[in-house]
Amino acid sequence: MDQEKVRGNLENSGHNPAGISPNGRVISYNVPEGDRPAGIKVRFKIRIATGKRAQLIDARQAAVIMEVLQWQRQQRTGP
Repeated sequence: MDQEKVRGNLENSGHNPAGISPNGRVISYNVPEGDRPAGIKVRFKIRIATGKRAQLIDARQAAVIMEVLQWQRQQRTGP
């Protein structure tokens, strides 16, 4: 079966076993019932960014990580 048929079948059936949207830009994962904290429904959605958008996100994450590390250093109590 060629890729177009497989993609068409997945889109028409509403079933996507890998949790990846047909355009490949969003990955979703539902935590199984036995692994949920206190029975709370947990779902992760991961959006894939590329190009300039990814560079902006990387820079923002780096800045936040540096801020957290600086805060952590300030909170340490000396001997």
